[in-house]
Amino acid sequence: MVPACTRGRQDCRDGGKRTTPADYRPQKVLLFDRKMELFDSSTPDPGNFVSLLRRSGVLKEPENRQRQFLRTSTSAGYLPADSRAALPVVETHGTTILAFKFADGVLVAGDRRATAGNVVMYDRADKVLDIDRHSVMAIAGSWGAAWEMARMIEHSFQFYRRSQLQEMSVEGKVRALSKMLRDNLGMALQGVGLVVPLFATYDHGAADPAKVFFYDAMGAQFEATDFAASGSGGPAVRSVLYYENTWGKAPLRTLNQQEAITVVLRALDTAADSDTATGGIDRDGKIFPVVKIVGREGVTSVSDDQLGSLFQAAITGER
Repeated sequence: MVPACTRGRQDCRDGGKRTTPADYRPQKVLLFDRKMELFDSSTPDPGNFVSLLRRSGVLKEPENRQRQFLRTSTSAGYLPADSRAALPVVETHGTTILAFKFADGVLVAGDRRATAGNVVMYDRADKVLDIDRHSVMAIAGSWGAAWEMARMIEHSFQFYRRSQLQEMSVEGKVRALSKMLRDNLGMALQGVGLVVPLFATYDHGAADPAKVFFYDAMGAQFEATDFAASGSGGPAVRSVLYYENTWGKAPLRTLNQQEAITVVLRALDTAADSDTATGGIDRDGKIFPVVKIVGREGVTSVSDDQLGSLFQAAITGER
């Protein structure tokens, strides 16, 4: 057999040691092995495309400004030495919204609290927004992203009505919001801008005109049969609505307006008892949820005076 050092390589002699065949692998094989190393599933975050670019040397980003600030401040003595992590970005969130069908249409409600981490940012937030004459959107999740979505979808509905001289179909309205959520998926995957809304409308031409839709973060839409809830207090609210609809005095669809509002107040007060991000009813500040009704005549709001009298009569028992 011909020794490996006689295969045309001038640098094969190393102190009399014979080289191995692995030292003479073609350049294409070496490049292939390098690519396989980049895609190796044992490396951290193998499916992260940005991490792949960093490992391959294609992407060379400057140091995170927050980390640079922390390192400089720590070395200068302005911050303690254990300040190593980057400062987190805390979003303002709106939570706990609900909607259900009753005798006169759809009742949509939301508590008034907006939070940023463990801080109460605002106690009079409006989470139920009018979109057009027969549609409302209740928002839960990132406050800024949700408000921007509501403004954009309201303007798109207005543009369609004025340009086409007719209302957009219910299917078109539902899919328009779904597309906005799908376009926001990139932000949601980065940990900011997550929105999980409810959409309620009244379709005059349908056999069941009252419509309630709920969504996931990717824009998938689902039509609720009787009720839906979202936000951090959603599990407690759904439990109350399920109990009232199944074991209560009457199904939710048969309730009149006062009975339906009483169920809303009970549900949100129950959610606030176990969820700190849900405002519920502020008995001292007289802060009540936002309650709107979507019916044949359009969207109407329930006044605080009416909510207060119903709460006193049905919740606390004071008359």
